[in-house]
Amino acid sequence: MTPDNAARTPTRAERRPSRVPDVERRPAFTRGLAIGVDIGGTRVKAGVVTPDGEVLERAERATPTHSPEATEDAIVDIVADLRSRHRVRSVGVGAAGFVDETRSTVLFAPHLAWRREPLRARLVERTRLRVVVENDANAAAWAEYRYGAARGEESVVMVTLGTGIGGGIVRDGLLERGRHGMAGEFGHMTLVPDGRRCQCGDRGCWEQYAGGSALASAACEIAASGTPIAGALVDAVDGDVALLNGRVVSHCAEAGDPASAGLIRDVGTWLGIGLANLAAALDPSILVVGGGVSAAGELLMGPARSTFTHSLTGRGFRPEPLVVVAQLGNDAGFIGAADLARTSPRRAEVRAEALRRRRSAAPARADRAELRHRGHRAR
Repeated sequence: MTPDNAARTPTRAERRPSRVPDVERRPAFTRGLAIGVDIGGTRVKAGVVTPDGEVLERAERATPTHSPEATEDAIVDIVADLRSRHRVRSVGVGAAGFVDETRSTVLFAPHLAWRREPLRARLVERTRLRVVVENDANAAAWAEYRYGAARGEESVVMVTLGTGIGGGIVRDGLLERGRHGMAGEFGHMTLVPDGRRCQCGDRGCWEQYAGGSALASAACEIAASGTPIAGALVDAVDGDVALLNGRVVSHCAEAGDPASAGLIRDVGTWLGIGLANLAAALDPSILVVGGGVSAAGELLMGPARSTFTHSLTGRGFRPEPLVVVAQLGNDAGFIGAADLARTSPRRAEVRAEALRRRRSAAPARADRAELRHRGHRAR
């Protein structure tokens, strides 16, 4: 019998190093709270977000659009307010515009005054926090992929219906931003050559037919015409047609107003056409529709799905992507921005590793191509 204090050979289980829980192995910045800010064309929405996507507190302001300085002040103010009650490590800003590949500068924002605005540098200087700037629709797409309707999917396309139309693409766990950071500007695809003038300067953009401003414009037009069928819309704003917006139209449609329901069906039809174009180009496994206009629910999505199915290239001979409504609602933009601010170094490492693997595989692909070419010549 071996004495208690005698040396013994450890078992295999004892030799195996104990597994450190993932939460302990993560860098500290991925475990803390982050503030996400979503800068839309009309509202600034923000929230304090945990690593699990839980929103601890929300805040909201009107978006000052007349100057870059005013918009920046609104961001700093809302961050300071939330930060006064929570210990945060980073800030993510989802901006409604073209954000450069370094996630630092807003190059152009159709609905705001930003033109080559060095937003990240200004916010870092004023908040003294770690800041990441991302396109607002990219941030929303990331949130739905991480915590919402697209969780577990490998190929995700999201379309956001707000004042205009934005979009985001997630493939294999990575946010696809394009070479210059401007991928996903779906709202400015030309659907109608020489069509309605868009705020971007072009004509016939998709968002002029399926975005929130398109719904509001159509409602104003029908109400201003004096037709009796617009009575419910006019009554909803006490006769001030200028107050009509997508939310008012949705409420009237839900209350049974046929004119409002017809306007939403028209927007849904244009939505379905654009979604079919995106499916033909990108072949995702799921298309997620979010943003304020999506709150119209099946009034919008019914016509959209029907038109999508009838417009999809190769219909009947190809898998059809799911078309679903986003789960995170108006919180998606700031939830995604917060998560990207917390995890962007980690995502950058993943992207760098994926790029390294693609480059290392390139010679092998070239060799296989040469072998196929030689075989073809031999035949």
